[in-house]
Amino acid sequence: MGRADRHKKILSWKAAILYTLVIYVVGSFAALGLLSYFSRDLPSIEQLQNIDPELVTRVFSADGEVLHELYTQHRIYITVDKIPQAMVDAVIAIEDSRFEKHWGLSLRDFSRAIVLDILTLSKKQGASTLTQQLARILYDSIGFDKTISRKIKELLTALQIEKMYSKTEIAEMYINHSWMGHGAYGIQAASKRYFDKSSEDLSVDECALLAGIIQNSRRYSPLDNPVSAFQRRNLVLYRMMEQDYLTREEYALYRNAPIQVQRPDPVPTIAPYFVEQVRRWLQREDEKLGIDIYRDGLSIYTTLDTKIQEAADSSFQRHLKIQQDILNTRLLSDPKYIEAIIGKDSTLTVEQVQAMVRGEIPMEPSLRYSLIVQGALIALEPSTGRILAMIGGRNYDESEFNRATQAKRQPGSVFKPIVYATAIDNGFPITTQLLNQPIVVYLEGGEIWRPHNFDYSTGGPTTFREGVRRSLNLVSARIVQELISPKSVVETARRMHLTTYIPAVDAIALGTAAVIPQEITSAYSIFANHGIWVEPIAVTRIEDRYGNTIASYTPRQEYVFSEDVAYLVTNLLETNMKAGTGGSASWKYGFNHTSGGKTGTTNDASDAWFVGYTPYIVAGVYVGVDNPAVSLGPKETGAKAALPIWARFMRDAHKAKDWKNKSFDRPANIINVEICKETKLLPSEYCPIETEIFIKGTEPTERCKIHADIDQNREIDRVNF
Repeated sequence: MGRADRHKKILSWKAAILYTLVIYVVGSFAALGLLSYFSRDLPSIEQLQNIDPELVTRVFSADGEVLHELYTQHRIYITVDKIPQAMVDAVIAIEDSRFEKHWGLSLRDFSRAIVLDILTLSKKQGASTLTQQLARILYDSIGFDKTISRKIKELLTALQIEKMYSKTEIAEMYINHSWMGHGAYGIQAASKRYFDKSSEDLSVDECALLAGIIQNSRRYSPLDNPVSAFQRRNLVLYRMMEQDYLTREEYALYRNAPIQVQRPDPVPTIAPYFVEQVRRWLQREDEKLGIDIYRDGLSIYTTLDTKIQEAADSSFQRHLKIQQDILNTRLLSDPKYIEAIIGKDSTLTVEQVQAMVRGEIPMEPSLRYSLIVQGALIALEPSTGRILAMIGGRNYDESEFNRATQAKRQPGSVFKPIVYATAIDNGFPITTQLLNQPIVVYLEGGEIWRPHNFDYSTGGPTTFREGVRRSLNLVSARIVQELISPKSVVETARRMHLTTYIPAVDAIALGTAAVIPQEITSAYSIFANHGIWVEPIAVTRIEDRYGNTIASYTPRQEYVFSEDVAYLVTNLLETNMKAGTGGSASWKYGFNHTSGGKTGTTNDASDAWFVGYTPYIVAGVYVGVDNPAVSLGPKETGAKAALPIWARFMRDAHKAKDWKNKSFDRPANIINVEICKETKLLPSEYCPIETEIFIKGTEPTERCKIHADIDQNREIDRVNF
């Protein structure tokens, strides 16, 4: 070999080394560049260290029942100690048999998948480890399309996850995050959905079924494709046997077990109007607290009592059907009334509407406003303001309008206790007498109105007690005209937290201004709660997913009346329950607890009310058609259309809670005084006597002269023989 040839050979080796170095450096930079490129939108280290899954927020009743769940993904996260070992074994057996041996990437499976994809010119062969699948589930930035870039991102993220978490933690996250069909994410939600049990109670074959669903929840759905689900479950069981998670005997036992899953009808939502009110409130509250009610897995603890709500639902639906039948009978017997309701321009005929009323064809949605009897019931705990039950209408699916909190309707005589309370608060004793005679009152527009009593009766001097007992319009109107003023009644109503527009006119005494059922019911709770208003509340506290209290809520309280004034009004309303318009609650419906309450009926009986209370609970009931121009019927007063709901509800609620009969607390400043039954003054020797209660210092000081004169006349007329 010549010198030139040797020199050339030496140069070739140097060139080879140089080329190798260049290629290595360039390749390294290229690899770093690719890694940098594919890593640019991967989860950060902080994200990997703080995996924050979307969880179900659950709304609880006061007695621990789940009222509702709020979520974008139905997932209930549980720790690994509550996941059956059989579920972990099943998932590993069917999804990643080398899970315990690899570090996020299975080189053997990855190489096999690459070769098969090249040979078949496809991307069908999967090679993802369980950790890679978890990376794909947790982080949207990785993507789900079967592309090379996605696989690289998935691999890089999986490697990071393996560095951050133990195998046990990875398995826990995977089993909690996997989609298992029919709205369920994770083992706990799926266990509840398919088997109506907690995950801790799952059998081995049930775990195998859930593990098998993960690959394709539609194809292997036990509800939609039970045969495929059965075959898939048995494949999982076979893999578990292959990998020594099951013995042959156990495999033979479980593979023959039938698949038994529940296919429940939709469970009726408890208190849907209440739940929706809570949801809307939470949407306003989440911004203040920096929470997401749909993703954060919160526990919302509410005030609702399911036993009391059940009593409300039963009583409400039972009687509303009666009221609907009464309205239907009137509609079917009076075609002209139907014509007036639908109007001349309607394309519907009277015959079509009658068919709807009879239930022969579906009700036109637009007619529900005028042809369906609706109503509301709201029950509160007077001392705490807690909402114990709420009904906002007859059917939430048909109408989400919450009549308990949104409807503004005329209260009629339900407003009168506010008038009497104003007079008592201004120093007038309940023995004050006013003429029960015709009167002229003025409306807001200056129009004149000549009201009458419901029974068209008139009479002589009448006390507050008798005015309340008989619900005399003429007496309450005279209170506003002769003792106090409309303005003072408006001021009282505002102090009692009625927020609707109430004009300061004489007609205020007869309940012509609209009120909201929840507000007027809360106003009555002031009488039951010693003169203190307590703000109605629906939520008591919010906890995060770990059980830490984020926020707790106590209601506002305000002094409105002295306990003496509150007790006197309560005592008047007790008389009404014993011997007045509320009397049928006891003798007809069997509610015998000490209570105070008042009926209310508006002109033409378009609104019927009853609001009343015991020391335990205050409840308000409203019944009417949404269209205020439609009457419930000429005889459908508050005593007939609303009181039956209230009385049955109160009877059943007190029984359900085992509340014993209890009298209202009597303040020390309330005294009994014997008075003349006719003049209401201190009695003389020959007066007919009755006992009445007074706030100390307001009792009569003058003695009756009428019966004293009778005594003197007797002395004069006496003749001695």
